[in-house]
Amino acid sequence: MKEELKLVLFRFWPLFFLIFGVPALSYGIWILFPEKSLEVIVIDKTVPKTNFREHTGIFWALNHEKFIKSDGDQYDQSLDYFGFFPSGDQDLGTVSDLSKKSEGEIQDLVEKADVVFLADTYGVYKSDFEEKIEFKPEEKIYGGLDQGDIDLAKKASQEGKTLIAEFNSMASPTSESIRSELENLMGIKWTGWIGRYFDEMDTLVDQDIPRWLIQQYKDQKGAWSFSGAGLVFVKNTGEIEVFSFGKDYQNQVPFIRTQKVNKHGFSLPQVVPYPDWFDVVMIERDYQVISYYDIDPTNEGLQRLRSMGLPRFFPAAVFREINGGMQYYFAGDFSDMENRLGSPSFAGLPLLWRGLYVVADHRNRQSFYWNYYLPLITQVFEKVYESKSN
Repeated sequence: MKEELKLVLFRFWPLFFLIFGVPALSYGIWILFPEKSLEVIVIDKTVPKTNFREHTGIFWALNHEKFIKSDGDQYDQSLDYFGFFPSGDQDLGTVSDLSKKSEGEIQDLVEKADVVFLADTYGVYKSDFEEKIEFKPEEKIYGGLDQGDIDLAKKASQEGKTLIAEFNSMASPTSESIRSELENLMGIKWTGWIGRYFDEMDTLVDQDIPRWLIQQYKDQKGAWSFSGAGLVFVKNTGEIEVFSFGKDYQNQVPFIRTQKVNKHGFSLPQVVPYPDWFDVVMIERDYQVISYYDIDPTNEGLQRLRSMGLPRFFPAAVFREINGGMQYYFAGDFSDMENRLGSPSFAGLPLLWRGLYVVADHRNRQSFYWNYYLPLITQVFEKVYESKSN
């Protein structure tokens, strides 16, 4: 019996090591890395469910890189943010934000903070909690950037802290006056247009196209008769434009391009397909472009973009230095991650997932996270930590 056991162990020890030894080794290496203090204030008002999909990727990055709060605790995605807190019960949830904080309380937050991260302010709506959604206007429960958020962002920028904003930070339902304050603060102007890619524009095939969007298009231009891949642009005035793949543009999925040789020092894939919502913004001259969108419009598509007041290329990730601090804007719903990412407590895990999730696979949201978004925000956090330590 002992000889048979030895034979089995001899034959299968590589498998046992792969299943048990490698994870244990990876965890042991992660434990040995030192913790780093970095105080990050996250604002996320789009949290209808406890998967925390609009900021879970941010917290995974913080915990994997062993960034900790000033009190020495690890970041907890269910607690360490301002916004809407879902209960999972009939009362839906509670709000804990900056709207009722005094100027002194906001100043105290800024003094402790290294980073202010406006992750998502789109909000929570009644339809988020309904099983059957009829076609009707969205009824907001909570959402939109408010004066408390703006005051925090202003004070943080004035004191040389890092400010990061991401779509949707200033589009609907944020009021025009509040949006203008954020635009002036960050030196960014929203064109009023947002866009999104769909694999199939035929509504009989793809049920994910929002019904309000289809109905709104029909009201404006008649029948919705599209099929195949396409891009939909929606303006804050209600106008809708549809670009068909092949006819209006030639990159089936919008590409996010990053120059391999660059001045900003970010190491990212040169081309990444991005299929989710984005906004089109104009930036001031002191900004550096980390990455930009490229849909490769046809001549006809380029003329349509110009008639919409849009450029050939759109900024995707940009930054500038101001008052001794940094401002970043990510013009896409980059942090959106519905699926669980697993434990962050293993060294080398991002490298493994980058090997398993192909960059070109736009249908799997994790591919975008591991290959582009995680390296991007990790490098941003590291830059802030290094400047803080110097």
